[in-house]
Amino acid sequence: MSLKGEFTARMLDAVNRMMMDMVAAIARKDYEQRRERQAQGIEKAKRRGAYKGRPVDQVKHDKINQLLGKGFSVRKTAKLAGAAPSTVQRVKAEKRGSSS
Repeated sequence: MSLKGEFTARMLDAVNRMMMDMVAAIARKDYEQRRERQAQGIEKAKRRGAYKGRPVDQVKHDKINQLLGKGFSVRKTAKLAGAAPSTVQRVKAEKRGSSS
């Protein structure tokens, strides 16, 4: 490859990298702006009382409490109830908080 061709290839490579960096930065900024607007909308809806999140699955919570009451571990309870261990932990903490 000639010196001129090598220079052109390097220049195009640098320009391409710069363009990709710019596109990535614009996409990141757009994503952050959408997340910010979404959070503002959720906060506004919460103040109005219109946003409450997903409703509690009371049947699943009752099953979790029943299994925990029988002495099952968090992991075993999660497996038997078809819930995530974090859900079992949360239900356990809520029960502890309400019984105090």
